[in-house]
Amino acid sequence: MKKYILLLIAPLIALGAMGQTSPQFIYDIGGKIEKMQLTDAGVLLVNGSSGLAGIRPGASDPHFVFEEYGKIKEDEIEIVPLSPYVIVTQGGKSQIPGTLFANSKRTVIDVVQGKKMFVTEEKGWKQIAQLKIFLPENKLVVVGNRNKDEGEVLAVGIYDLATGKQEGFANLDPKAGKTRSAASIPMSSGTPFLLGDRVFVPTTKNVVCANVEDGTILWETDIKNISQMTVDPLGNEIYGFEERSNGDTRIYKFGKDGNPLWDKERKIKGSITRFKILPDGLAVVSDVFKGGGSSTLGQLTAGGQSEIAFLNAASGEDLWEKTPKTKGYVSHFYVMDDGILFGLKEGGINKISFSGTPLFKKPLKTGENIHTMANTPLGLIYISETDANIVNLSTGEPVWKKPIEYKKASSVSSSYDQANGRYLINTGDELLAINEKTGDVSTLSKFKFEGKESASEIDVRNSGIFLASDQNMMLLDTEGKESYHTFHKAPGQSGIVKVAMGVMTVASATVAAAAASQSTYHYSLGNYSSAGAQRANQNAIAARNFENIASSSYQEMTKRFKATMATENDRFILTVLDAGVGLVKVNKDTGITEKAIVLKDKKPLYEVDDMEGYLYYLSSSGEISAYKL
Repeated sequence: MKKYILLLIAPLIALGAMGQTSPQFIYDIGGKIEKMQLTDAGVLLVNGSSGLAGIRPGASDPHFVFEEYGKIKEDEIEIVPLSPYVIVTQGGKSQIPGTLFANSKRTVIDVVQGKKMFVTEEKGWKQIAQLKIFLPENKLVVVGNRNKDEGEVLAVGIYDLATGKQEGFANLDPKAGKTRSAASIPMSSGTPFLLGDRVFVPTTKNVVCANVEDGTILWETDIKNISQMTVDPLGNEIYGFEERSNGDTRIYKFGKDGNPLWDKERKIKGSITRFKILPDGLAVVSDVFKGGGSSTLGQLTAGGQSEIAFLNAASGEDLWEKTPKTKGYVSHFYVMDDGILFGLKEGGINKISFSGTPLFKKPLKTGENIHTMANTPLGLIYISETDANIVNLSTGEPVWKKPIEYKKASSVSSSYDQANGRYLINTGDELLAINEKTGDVSTLSKFKFEGKESASEIDVRNSGIFLASDQNMMLLDTEGKESYHTFHKAPGQSGIVKVAMGVMTVASATVAAAAASQSTYHYSLGNYSSAGAQRANQNAIAARNFENIASSSYQEMTKRFKATMATENDRFILTVLDAGVGLVKVNKDTGITEKAIVLKDKKPLYEVDDMEGYLYYLSSSGEISAYKL
């Protein structure tokens, strides 16, 4: 008992001895700050009534302050994921109904350099319909008009984002300056596409291809109203997608010389969510919503489902005589050597060969919301919100005799304990251990978090099995016995109702989120690993991709993502301290609070960069304090 009391009091004594931690830097931004956001480049972006500012970790002064913008609203800023770029959009709306000339002023800022790489008026543009950054080319493609007084209605410009210099410009309207009706004037219909020394621009009248270097119009097609384009791996065949007002999609195919490659367009029911060019054909997934339309709100309405098609790349015709029934929305989609594997949001896994033949004896039934599908030495592991199993990918037969079932939890998380050959599934208040070879399941631990919280995070560390929620942290040993449990009460909490505490952005988590947002286009089934290993792998992939981009800003980002996270062994919790609301830094291996920072506000606005180890806190309406963690 004495030992238990000492362990309980020790963190309190340590916390009291720390006292008030002073900020390392204080930045006077001026005016009223509306929001601050941490970019993947590690620069804190601050916007408000005094314009736009950037703060680099460890710097004594703001990296840049652009006051000329005046008050910048949150919805006027777009942070480009996994890049040093931020796009600021300001200006009036178009007076021409149906056009996309929605904004008259747009700026691209490199936050690492602290420089404007593109500004609408400085480059002579009047209005911009499309602005697209292409990576790894590190080019900016702009579609709009630059010399409206001379009759130019639509043009395209290409800029090198490493230098900001214009590399190409083309007038896309051959009848510029001539008298004609408004209906005959071409307008942008979708996103341009950059391919080597060519740029393809879709309009309401056609698709125009221009030479990037000299602005020469190479060709035009009569395909109109394309919204997106993609190209085959060799760069010779282009696919264009037209989104119809009824929610359906049409696919067109033409060569890089502009010649049509299909006799007619391919009509797809619903909105295309996945499109993969394969050696044997084109894999297409579309979501068909009840009542039509393409809004994702349709998934909340009963009766909709995904449809999967496999098309002949040469003709666009269906290769499958019978479309596989899904009876739900596809949430996982992977291309295997022998076919297509998919999982449904409503539950269920199936596999179809490239010839359209089912490869599983029957669709595998699973619980809803499959959050994990991954390779293991024994087969495919799936984990849903109510069950888990390993499946033979050749037959669809379960490896474990019966699925591991557990009560439905608000947040199921899992990890792999390689040293003990087992999978661990956290259901919120119970930890299940599953023998990877036999499928034998046992309850490793039953636990209870305080504050009416459930564990939402699990990780296998050298010190043990780590579990966490917003305010709770717990470490179990390999036998499931509790090593520590710490709880920090949330400020102003009463039961399960939480205070709106602002957003804590973690740079490495941002990378994971960015990768997740692109999961629609991740077609390879990965190997099962813990959340920590996945995050480290994603950071490593990002660093390798950055190395291939010719830009000093990306070279700095490469170093950032290759570095070990400064706070990988700690967790940050907003809580109530003796001196007021504050943030505590708690060691994951010991549960000991190593640092406490009083933030005063009951609803503080703050950001945490765990790669560099800094806390940014809005200490007054126009002031930000930075603390070294």
